[in-house]
Formats: sequence, structure tokens, C-alpha cells
Amino acid sequence: MFKRLFGGDERGSSPQSSPYEGEQFMTPKEIVKELDKYVVGQKEAKKAVAIALRNRWRRQRLPEDMRDEVVPKNIIMIGPTGVGKTEIARRLAKLVKAPFIKVEATKFTEVGYVGRDVESIIRDLVEIAVNMVKEEKMAQVEERARELAYDKLAEYMVPEPPGAAAPPVGGLFDILFPGAPKQRSEGDREAVLSRLKDERNRVKEKLKRGELDDEVVEIPVTVDSVPGISVVGLGAGAENLQDLLSSVLPKPKKLRKMKVKEALRYLTQEEAQKLIDMDEVVKEAIDRAENQGIIFIDEIDKVAARDGARGPDVSREGVQRDLLPIVEGSKVSTKYGLVRTDHMLFIAAGAFHVSKPSDLLPELQGRFPIRVELKPLTKEDFVRILTEPKNALTKQYKALLATEGVELEFTPDGIEEIARIAEEANEKAENIGARRLHTVMEKLLEELSFNAPELKGKKVVIDANYVREKLADIIEDQDLTKYVL
Repeated sequence: MFKRLFGGDERGSSPQSSPYEGEQFMTPKEIVKELDKYVVGQKEAKKAVAIALRNRWRRQRLPEDMRDEVVPKNIIMIGPTGVGKTEIARRLAKLVKAPFIKVEATKFTEVGYVGRDVESIIRDLVEIAVNMVKEEKMAQVEERARELAYDKLAEYMVPEPPGAAAPPVGGLFDILFPGAPKQRSEGDREAVLSRLKDERNRVKEKLKRGELDDEVVEIPVTVDSVPGISVVGLGAGAENLQDLLSSVLPKPKKLRKMKVKEALRYLTQEEAQKLIDMDEVVKEAIDRAENQGIIFIDEIDKVAARDGARGPDVSREGVQRDLLPIVEGSKVSTKYGLVRTDHMLFIAAGAFHVSKPSDLLPELQGRFPIRVELKPLTKEDFVRILTEPKNALTKQYKALLATEGVELEFTPDGIEEIARIAEEANEKAENIGARRLHTVMEKLLEELSFNAPELKGKKVVIDANYVREKLADIIEDQDLTKYVL
């Protein structure tokens, strides 16, 4: 009974090297060049984060005794909303496949008060790292897992006949039960098993060729929740206890009908999870979170005490006091064990319209030695944002309407006019940076998007006259807030 409830399975995995190992890591200029593909301008900020990333590679090449002494140079970005602060940090993490988390400083409160405590940031980052490493390990064993999934699915589709695997009986059995039906002989049993094997191999080949993808099969699937277990009244500890119980107790299964293609995908994932070593995954994930993790703390200015006011404010200075030990370097308890924050890279950002960086706690200021100021976006920046990045809005709208058979063309003067209107809207209303382009473009193409199914095969040219015609009322109206906010 104990083995049935708590037994495990044998697993295996292959090692994964750190992206910071080897000689081929990107130079700061190459990092900036990659960031330029998605973020326009802001050279100073890009340079600062590129140096920070390169320093991580340099640190990995130091002797171990010196490596622990080198701490990351955390960065604080100062600039209005919509100028690229978050995008720079997000793209930076993707370049090296580093665990990345973005949090809003205003969502946390001081320990002991209702709300999330700042240590949950580290727990969430570790969870992201575990999922990241797990996906990588599963990708490494995908081919083997798919082969096992074919075998498993063939077994479900061609079940074993009753008594086929039972050994023949005789002697004492015949004396005790003379009238009982005789089981299969050894030769008959082997013949049945041989035919069964041939039939499963035939089905397996059909599965590989995709001939059975649309057939419906019934397979047992794991149910995530364990029924009958409810943990309440323990606050944050309830989640950890629930995780512990769910990992120890076997997860129930139930039969579910699905198409073969979907069943194959599910069984491949299930087999891949059996092939990887979760202990190794957790070990590597913690190492990656500790040495490569990037934490982006947005709205840091909102927890700064304004006008020099001081006091026990749980939503401002209380959060700063709790952030301080994490940024300085400490150990945080997670369900995977203790995690050190000494070498995590922290990037803070804020507009600092009302407060200023000097309003933060002096100790916290000292942990963000690199400060970069991001400049507000101009009309010229908007033109570049609409045309240069890989994910430029004009490219997105072209692709979206192409699915309806509508060809969209943006002329240079049309793009100039869109940029001019966006800049004017930011000046007259709230300056929301590049996000203004989303609202202007959506309003500009609203009617076209609505009627696109009836315009199949047509070409629409977006020039300056088209832009002025569609947005004339908005341009003339002084209260832009009711249109493009």
C-alpha cells in the first residue's frame, strides 16, 4: 500500500550548459544591435543593460573565490511611460534565455500586512526558472518520448484480449477444479501475443503516417487536483502544504475521449516528464535564477516618499525596507529550497514625475548605482517605431488584414501624419509615449477592420489624406481624451 501511494519512477536527463559559458557570448555592441530591432532610440539605456549583461559573462570566467565577490550593478531607469523601459528589460532576458519577471512595486505591502510580500517575487522567479529548464529538458527527450507515446497509444487502441498473458495451468489446478474451463496453452498464448504485437505495430505505423489523426480514442488522463484535500487558514503556508501533499499523493486518472492527434500530444508530454530528472531540473533552475535571473521592478517611484515625508507607510517605505535585503543579497525560502539573491540583476524603472530618485531610501539608492534617463519620444521616433522594428505596428496590421484578403499599404507621408497626430495627442493629453500609436492606429483602421470581410481582394492605401480624413474630428476636437486614451 505504501509503495502504491508513495512510489516513484526512474528518470534520466542530459546536462544543460549555461548561456554564459564559452567564447561566443555577445559583445555589448551586438547586444545593443539586437535591442535596436525592437526598441527605437534610448542608446544610453541600451548601453547600460548591455554592459550589465556582458559583465555576467565576464564574472563566470573569474576564479571561484573572486566570482562570489563580484555583484551585479543594478540599474534604475528614469523616464515617462511608453518609452521602452519594460521592453528593453524583457528583450534583454530573451537574448540569453534568462529567468525574467516583471512586477509592479505598488502591488506589494510590508510584511505582516494584507497583500503580497516582496519575497514572493523571488518565489515566482524560481517557478519561472523551473518551468524554463523543464521545457528545455523535455525538448531534449522529445523524440524518445514521442516513440514511447506511439507505443502507449497503440496499446490503448489495440487492447490485450482477456487471459492472453496468463500462463497455462494444470496439475493441481485440474485436480482441484476438474470442471473449470481450461486456459490457453503455451503455444496458443504465444500465437495470440504475436498477433497482438503485429497488430499494434501496424497501428503504430499508421499513427506515424498520420492516417489516424482524426480518429477518436479513449485514454486515461491525470487529474491535476487531488479530491478531498483542502488546506485553509494557513495563509501563504497553505499553498506550500498543498504542493507538498499533491507531490506525495498519487494523482487520480480518469478516462477521456479525444482525437488521436491530441492524445499523441498529451502522451508525448507525459512520457517526456517521466524521462527527465526533476531533481536535476530544480538544481539547474535555482542556479539559473541565482546567477542569471533578471527582476524588473516597475513603478518604483510610486513607493518613494514624496515631498520629503517620512513615516511608517506600509505601501511605500515599508515596501522599500523589505526590498532592501533582497536587492542587497539574502536567502529567500521557496518550495524548492533556499535561493540566494546576491547575483540577481535588478532593474528598476519609474517616471518620477512627482517624486525623484533621491526620495528613495538612501540604502536602496545605493543598490542601484547605474542610473539612465530615457528621453520622451518625438515625431521622428514615432516614424521609426512604425517602420523599423521587427514587430512594427504597420507590419502587424498588414499581416492581420492580409488574413482577410485585404492588401494594406502605408505610404511614407501617411506614416508621417500618423506620427504627427500621435505626438500632438501626447502633448495635449497625457503623454503615454509609444502606446499612443496603438490608440491612433486602432482608431484610424477601425472602419476598415470592421468591413474587411467584404473587401476581399482589394488594396487600401493609407496616405496622409486618408489619415487626415479618418482622424479629422479627433484632430480638431480639443478634448482628445474621449478618443485616444
